[in-house]
Amino acid sequence: MIAIPSGTFWMGSYEDKSEQPIREVTVPAFYIGKYPITQEQYQAVIGINPSRFEGTKSPVEMVSWYDAVQFCQKLSQKTGKKYRLPSEAEWEYACCAKTKYRLPHESEREYVLRTAIRTKYCFGDYKVGDYEDRLKDYAWYNKNSDGRTYPVRMKKPNAWGLHHMHGSVLEWCSDRWHSNYQNAPTDGSSWEIGTDDKRVQRGGSWGSNAVDCRSAKR
Repeated sequence: MIAIPSGTFWMGSYEDKSEQPIREVTVPAFYIGKYPITQEQYQAVIGINPSRFEGTKSPVEMVSWYDAVQFCQKLSQKTGKKYRLPSEAEWEYACCAKTKYRLPHESEREYVLRTAIRTKYCFGDYKVGDYEDRLKDYAWYNKNSDGRTYPVRMKKPNAWGLHHMHGSVLEWCSDRWHSNYQNAPTDGSSWEIGTDDKRVQRGGSWGSNAVDCRSAKR
């Protein structure tokens, strides 16, 4: 587990309406797994491996939101420690890893909100056209995955030491799905209010385009 420090960051983007409005979110300190849950780990806790692509050190897949919650609950029972899914705000904050958690000075604030100059991936600023060249060092996605998953230690981590926050397999968050961020919490907590049974997935997967692996993509 990696300790993520508390901080305030800009959550969301202008890339898609579901990622708006952009807003300041303050996230308390928390812990998150260094790697995606592997097939070996999942089978040790749940007793089965539902994955399509076999590989004990590869990330588990074909797991529903309820399966993921059950895994956290059973792991908590086995270890005596509390495990849970991250909130959507925690996930994006952890994914960004120091690239957009600084609050702007007052003179910068309007400029940021008007232009949305922010980093799209965990590796920070990039020039238009070369982000895919950099993304392949951090993620398995549709340009380099050959249509499958791979062991979790094969790509670079972000600045906080977290692997595969982009690509590989989609990652569940605890929040209910909402079509945008209007009235969403700004304290880093899970957005549980609502009637939609769908839940949020983040990060993109081995089959995703680069744009769908962005830190803010939901």
